Amino acid sequence: MAKRFYEHGLRFTCTQCSACCRFDSGYVYLSASDRARIAAALNITETEFIEGYCINVYGPNGRRLSLGEHSNKDCIMWRDGGCSIYHARPMQCRSYPFWPQLLEMHSAWKDAARSCPGVTIGQTHTETEIEQWLARHRANRRQE
Repeated sequence: MAKRFYEHGLRFTCTQCSACCRFDSGYVYLSASDRARIAAALNITETEFIEGYCINVYGPNGRRLSLGEHSNKDCIMWRDGGCSIYHARPMQCRSYPFWPQLLEMHSAWKDAARSCPGVTIGQTHTETEIEQWLARHRANRRQE
């Protein structure tokens, strides 16, 4: 088996800079557990959450539910200088930057470091921890 570039771990600590939440359009896909957790954090029903904060995204794999965004492209959950649901944020957000596409090649990890100040600083995450994040990411994706 080929060695992974992260076999000795990778450093990452979220600086809560909001660079991944603002100024650029994107999708934050939501699993059933994400929807339930966020609705509970907002003290609303899941239906109210979906109707008030989510959009449908249609692609080659069918329909997926995503957080919406403000007209300026900020995430709909970004308010007053940060994430209004940080403690209940979706798995896609909480697992960043330990996403499959960023861990396939070292060059993708380096690209992520150019846009995220938390990549390559702070806590070292072991290969085992990274593999656990990848497993959580895959399991969450199956719940969409």
